[in-house]
Amino acid sequence: MEREFLTEQEVQRIEQAIVEAEKVCRGEIRIHITHKSDYDDVLMAAVDKFAELGMDNTEERNGVLIYICPVKKEFAIIGDEGINKLVGQDFWDATRDAMVQEFKKGRFADGLIAGIKQAGESLAMFFPGRPASKNQLPNHISYD
Repeated sequence: MEREFLTEQEVQRIEQAIVEAEKVCRGEIRIHITHKSDYDDVLMAAVDKFAELGMDNTEERNGVLIYICPVKKEFAIIGDEGINKLVGQDFWDATRDAMVQEFKKGRFADGLIAGIKQAGESLAMFFPGRPASKNQLPNHISYD
């Protein structure tokens, strides 16, 4: 059930996109997919998952979570305080818009990859470069 949203090949493409995005910045990007629909607010569900995944434990507080609920056709993008004190709403809007453009065409993997790429490029403006040994969070998609 949890992986019906994406094929194994799409999962691999998305996880590789995270690796590539994190090569150009010091940000930490994660994707979480939930099939639970018992929340009232996707943003609050994403905030809870952000903490549960330990994304607020990075050195520079520069984690980004893309939280997807295919069942409700909702998603949220949130960042940690290290990012939020530097960026405006346009940072998040650009990532959202890149994703929505593909989602509307039913291309969910492509939408996630577009969002990851956009987030990586935007993060590079504020957190440029990345030492190869400093990956602080897993790059795999998490599920519940």
